[in-house]
Amino acid sequence: MQLATRTVVTAVLAAVVAVAGFVGGLPVTIVAGVLALAFAIGWPWLASLPFKPGSTAVLALGGLGAVAAVHLVEDQPYLRYLPVVFAAAILLAFVNELLRRDGRERMVESVAGTVTGTLLAAAVTGWVAIGRTPGGEPIVVVGALALAVGSAVVALPLVGWRGAAATTLAATLAGVLAQLLLPDIDLLAGAVLGVAVGVLVSSLHVLFDALPSLSRRLPAVAAVVLPVTVTGILVYVVGRVLVG
Repeated sequence: MQLATRTVVTAVLAAVVAVAGFVGGLPVTIVAGVLALAFAIGWPWLASLPFKPGSTAVLALGGLGAVAAVHLVEDQPYLRYLPVVFAAAILLAFVNELLRRDGRERMVESVAGTVTGTLLAAAVTGWVAIGRTPGGEPIVVVGALALAVGSAVVALPLVGWRGAAATTLAATLAGVLAQLLLPDIDLLAGAVLGVAVGVLVSSLHVLFDALPSLSRRLPAVAAVVLPVTVTGILVYVVGRVLVG
């Protein structure tokens, strides 16, 4: 999958999150669950893990379990059961190794990659948590729109600091402009969200987009979903600091 295609897909996914955030409630949880599942399917291939079916199962259970745990909590803090789910996923990662019948080669790499992938999948719960926070729906919309614009700008033929600066600036402007359409969020929150999302998108672009495995479908699925899942926890942290 080419860079332009991946960035467009990421931007579309971010736009879907923005629409779900505008509607509020269950749609955000459904979108988060689908994103976690898609990431679980692609991450073992992107990270070249040795036992891909088992790692996919652990990531899927951890990601979907985290989304359910956050959605079912009735009051704040909505993430209070997330460490419990993540701890259970770590245990499942070791069970996954016990089930292997391939000599358990690269076992340390397998455990580390599976646990890391579970953490990245569980990060999508940030969208659910901030969406359930009073006054948090506009934060979801602004963060997702900044992500969509920043992801689209990544496709421009700019390299190095110029590309990172253009991506961050575009995401910041998107956050500010979205703030103008949503009176429930102030200018500072929109700008800070835009900057944070822009830096994150630029960093992920540098880290992953040079990998040759992205020419294949399943690794590319994880690559296009990853910015959306990780941005979830970022938006939650920034939203709680700026909005409360």
